[in-house]
Amino acid sequence: MPKRKIDTRTAIGFIGLGAMGIGMVKNLLNNNIAVSVFDINQEKKTELTALGASFEKDPAAVASKVTKLFLCLPFRPEVDSVLFNDKGVIAGSKSGLMVLDTSTLLSKDSVEISQKLKKVGISYNDAPISGLPYRAQNGSLTVLFGGSKKEFSSFTPYLNIIGNFVLHCGPVGTGQMMKAFNNVLYNINIAGLSEVFPLALKAGLKQSALEKLFTTGSSKSFASEYFIPKMVNRVFTGDYQMTAAVKDIENVKNITEDFEVETPMFDGMVKTYMEAIELGFGTEAKSAMIKVYEKKLRFLLNNS
Repeated sequence: MPKRKIDTRTAIGFIGLGAMGIGMVKNLLNNNIAVSVFDINQEKKTELTALGASFEKDPAAVASKVTKLFLCLPFRPEVDSVLFNDKGVIAGSKSGLMVLDTSTLLSKDSVEISQKLKKVGISYNDAPISGLPYRAQNGSLTVLFGGSKKEFSSFTPYLNIIGNFVLHCGPVGTGQMMKAFNNVLYNINIAGLSEVFPLALKAGLKQSALEKLFTTGSSKSFASEYFIPKMVNRVFTGDYQMTAAVKDIENVKNITEDFEVETPMFDGMVKTYMEAIELGFGTEAKSAMIKVYEKKLRFLLNNS
């Protein structure tokens, strides 16, 4: 099937210019896409207008100029505010607006928002993104789309600019569920590494040998390759904060309760995850889970 071409003369909207949103917008602009943007924080205005973006005064102004609108926001309250307040999207949109929400929400919230917007002639698709900020910058995100096949086809040319793996997961809400399961498995990897690495060191094994083994041997994973250097160098910033990712845990927890199934590995990861937050590391990256076991073992990794 031939690739669908983008009409670069027709602007798209983008609301939310945080660590992930800014990278996505820059990639769209660098591919000659006209983009109307808004963020409550005006600090990105000069940078983006220099690249060709149109910085609007509020979400309603963005919605009035486009037929396709991207959202990239932290939590459900911010999404609700952008969509439904008196200067929100529905105040300025035309009938037929298509919204693609890359925010990470509970699956049930995405379904609820979709139903609410449908009543005013706006379609809503969930398309949470997977990948750290550097992947938003280089256009290599994973995009997990929940919505109709027709709208997936319409958004795909843009999604292929911001990501290198774009997947249609099913109806609205399935994108959120797909991301939740992916991230839970990823978190289990980080929790396991956080437990085993300091324990092996405490047992007297050589740190440099363990670093090489965990990043090249059969236990190798993206988590070990990415986070071991950060753990060793005590870098716990620059990535998603732990508190921001609790939504994935809640999504999967809802399913385990629905099916009344025991999930000991999931439960163990959640215990470590929540311990890290309770110890005050919630604003740090997920690799801060290692601090839980360093505290228990009274043993710190050596960064020398």
